[in-house]
Amino acid sequence: MRPIAAPLLQWFQANKRLLPFRQEPSAYHIWVSEIMLQQTRVSAALPYYERFVAELPDPAALAACDPDKLRKLWQGLGYYSRVANMQKAAQIVCRQYGGQLPADYAALRALPGIGDYTAGAIASIAFGIPAPAVDGNVLRVFARLDNSSADITKPAAKREFTARVLEEMPKERPGPYNEALMELGALVCLPNGAPKCEVCPLAAQCRGRAAGRAEQLPVKTAKPEKTLVPVTAALITGPQGVLLQRRPSKGLLAGLWQPLAFEGTAMTQPELDAALHAIGLCVQWQAPLQSTRHVFTHRIWQISGFCGTAAGPAPEGCVWASRAELNGEYAVPSAFAGIMRQWRPGKKASRVAWLLTGEEIFRRPCCGEWCGITLIPEPFCVKNLQGKDCIHPVNRV
Repeated sequence: MRPIAAPLLQWFQANKRLLPFRQEPSAYHIWVSEIMLQQTRVSAALPYYERFVAELPDPAALAACDPDKLRKLWQGLGYYSRVANMQKAAQIVCRQYGGQLPADYAALRALPGIGDYTAGAIASIAFGIPAPAVDGNVLRVFARLDNSSADITKPAAKREFTARVLEEMPKERPGPYNEALMELGALVCLPNGAPKCEVCPLAAQCRGRAAGRAEQLPVKTAKPEKTLVPVTAALITGPQGVLLQRRPSKGLLAGLWQPLAFEGTAMTQPELDAALHAIGLCVQWQAPLQSTRHVFTHRIWQISGFCGTAAGPAPEGCVWASRAELNGEYAVPSAFAGIMRQWRPGKKASRVAWLLTGEEIFRRPCCGEWCGITLIPEPFCVKNLQGKDCIHPVNRV
């Protein structure tokens, strides 16, 4: 096989995306971008990246940042342990390296939250160190390039492909080479049987394409089926706002805020009422919540529950939050975004439910249509939502 570096780098120069962390490729900017881009698309991460580096422009600012503010900056990106580890690493950088990321692969690799790939990306792009940066994109490119049936989820296969990355790497340009491989995987050598071989700069060298197997590669073990976990949420509002509960300081979504929630159980309204009575809350219940689902790496939360109103002091571990405080101070994970969107300050909470779920069904006396409660202040019947003119009050059957 002919060397791939020359055509790859030529293609990269002509086709690379203009991304902010490429315009200012400092070690800190590369670090922040690479951590954000784990499990997150570039288009989704960019607004977070720009806000993050504007608020926290260097490791010293990150190290000193209030943890609640840090979680709020990260809100929506998920995998919050990433930013917690970033702060731990920044604190070490400030103590041991004068506030600058070290220009050494092993020292980078030793920092919390920095693995082989991220260390290789920072070392090669920021410091010109010939270190490989092998992520899923790069594994896919080389599996197809070599027509390899090695299972890329296995450590042995990753070692094999890492050696191939180093073998092809031009030692004078390791950073652009690593970036080019990542970009090729992101833009051309696409996953799920959809490679754009017709525009690939390495098509002539690609053994997988020559064998007619590019769409079937790479080989990887199917992920185990995710566990479905029921979660019951209570969206409680009152004169002071919405009631939020702090999650434990360790574990999933550590330290974030959420509506009152009980994992591992789908409660009835009486069961939920009893659980809240036990922590001193007397709730006036109003309507079921629209159920939502959130997918984590190894589990799926199926979230259902009820909304209601209460007054008085917040229970231990909870706060009342106004809309402004919710938007500006309290980081609520996206797992509960669908629940929190059902809070409509100033609207009658008894109207907050959803259309056509089978949970709440009514017949209109004016037209005989069956309808459900909607997320608008007054429930419009099905006929009206289809463009007709029935907007009369509902009668419960």
